[in-house]
Amino acid sequence: MFDPFSEIDKRAINTIRVVACDMIDSANSGHPGAPMGCAPMAHVLFSRFFKCNPTNSKWINRDRFVLSNGHGCTLQYVINHLLGYKITLNDLKNFRQYLSITPGHPERGVTDGIEVTTGPLGQGFSNAVGLAIAEAHLASIYNRPGIELFNNYTYTIVGDGCLQEGVSSEAASMAGHFKLGKLIALYDANNIQIDGEIRVQFTEDVCARFKAYGWQVLKVDDGDSDLDAIANAIEEAKKELSKPTLIYVRTTIGYGSKNQGTPKAHGNPLKTEEIANVKQLFNLDPTKTFDIPKDVRAFYDKLTRKGVNYEKEWNSLFDKYSIQYPEEAKEIRRRLRGDLVKGWEKLLPRYTPADKPMATRKLSECVLNNICDALPEFIGGSADLTGSNLTRWTNAKDFQATGSGIGDYSGRYFHYGVREHGMAAVMNGMAAYGCGLIPFGSTFLNFINYASGAVRLSSLSKHQVVYIMTHDSIGVGEDGPTHQPIETFAALRAQPNLNVIRPADGNEVSAAYYQALTSKETPSVLCLTRQNVPHLKGSSIENALKGGYILQDEPNPKVILAGTGSEVSLCVEAAELLKKDNIPARVVSLPCLSLFDSQGKSYCNKVLPKGIPILSVEAASTFGWAKYAHMSVGIDSFGMSASAKKIFEHFGLVPEAIAKKAKLLISKFPKMLF
Repeated sequence: MFDPFSEIDKRAINTIRVVACDMIDSANSGHPGAPMGCAPMAHVLFSRFFKCNPTNSKWINRDRFVLSNGHGCTLQYVINHLLGYKITLNDLKNFRQYLSITPGHPERGVTDGIEVTTGPLGQGFSNAVGLAIAEAHLASIYNRPGIELFNNYTYTIVGDGCLQEGVSSEAASMAGHFKLGKLIALYDANNIQIDGEIRVQFTEDVCARFKAYGWQVLKVDDGDSDLDAIANAIEEAKKELSKPTLIYVRTTIGYGSKNQGTPKAHGNPLKTEEIANVKQLFNLDPTKTFDIPKDVRAFYDKLTRKGVNYEKEWNSLFDKYSIQYPEEAKEIRRRLRGDLVKGWEKLLPRYTPADKPMATRKLSECVLNNICDALPEFIGGSADLTGSNLTRWTNAKDFQATGSGIGDYSGRYFHYGVREHGMAAVMNGMAAYGCGLIPFGSTFLNFINYASGAVRLSSLSKHQVVYIMTHDSIGVGEDGPTHQPIETFAALRAQPNLNVIRPADGNEVSAAYYQALTSKETPSVLCLTRQNVPHLKGSSIENALKGGYILQDEPNPKVILAGTGSEVSLCVEAAELLKKDNIPARVVSLPCLSLFDSQGKSYCNKVLPKGIPILSVEAASTFGWAKYAHMSVGIDSFGMSASAKKIFEHFGLVPEAIAKKAKLLISKFPKMLF
């Protein structure tokens, strides 16, 4: 049972409201409506239920909180300051300022105590589903009778905008299917959006929708002042362990201001005079700014000390666990450090040209079969394309609700369904949980476009997630232009902090996995073929890890053929044709341009020297290749439906056409320099 509420709780709530307003007024930028309306539910949650240690924000069994409607970030910044996270009063005063740790939306890695980056609506809610999945998985693996090392709850506050975004629907459906009972979402139902009352655009029965997803739904009619009702709902939600819970909390946006309950309260900073009126209404000193009364400070200081004790108790429990289950404890410590199993890289397959040609998606399956049993933190699956993506390893066990009869929470293989965006967003949450989890998800490369919002946040948040994308070109063939990625490589490569890796053969596939599994702060997109490719002379894991290298060379080459993926073997064949015409050609494989660039100018200039004409070859848009090549063979239109062989011929992606284009480049090259 939670502690009873008193005047100090009301005072704390009103303090949170007005300090949030002071922050926005100081910055002359921000969204006061959500913090003022959500302050009661947030205070009840953090003061009565939430387990964390603000002096160690990375304690692994902390409860997780996600502010999905991230525009209301001042709410979280003020509460985290009060709780004792590394956020000072000066940090609150520097809200949205240059190099501040209190930026315009919550950002992971910038502000202490922020679990995931939110702002694009629906993403935070979906991340929370991933956080809850991670807890369920780790609890199933490591908890023992009487010793629950992993038993935290995941809480999220969401708004109408979050629940309108399609990604949240995908994630909510997953959460209901997986019966994630330790996931609790508080729905800030304030009836207002930027365009006005939600009746102009959002009239569905949200509660009925979530019940249909398999969620428990509870209601709080007065979220502005009925603290007991909010607490009772959270307590009831915690007891339901077979379903996630949505708590519908009726609130008033901008509560206490003259614009309360109107769209003006959403994103318009309150003027200083208006804030003073609000403070007076709440019996706080209207002449003071950023003022936190001593009794409010003392109240939250007690919560800080309680949080320190939570971790002390857990550490004692872990000590007991370590004695009874030493091997499991050793494994947990390894994963908490973020170390991979020693020697795992020796399991990566190596190939020679004598080995049978295979599709790189099939070579990817070979890697997964070799390494997945050795790396229990590597977990993931496919968006209803397992048989095409080839992502299921031989000993894989499905992640499903325990008791479902088709798997349990200890399983590591995920059937994400046709939910590419939800899959990517949930993976971000799984990666953010910690304990070394490295999630992967798979679909056809062209459909990563469905997930682009979450992929962008993977990069921005420095989540180590792996996107295993197959059917990476017109090699898809008869499926036609809807399934053939053309602009996708260019779009992905333009994104900062994202390794887009397109391997040419088996050794490069192994290198792609090595890079993905050792890049702790960079997500990876592995782009894999449907069609077979040969294993190439000169390829190696070590070379491919440089992102680009000389695959085959001739003395004094007159042209360089630089390719990626399945087109590298076409470059090799084209070089042989050129050699017959006494035109020596260098062949360069460039599996990952971002890694290649990171090697430095000296190395890059050695591989692609300035004085030799360079022809790029890739079955995709030529956009971006001007940085590396003087001329390109590629596709600057959409694809077509036909056999892969016919389409490659149509677009000039055959050795004869590549050799012809190389000769044209050589003839034009001297003039191109001036």
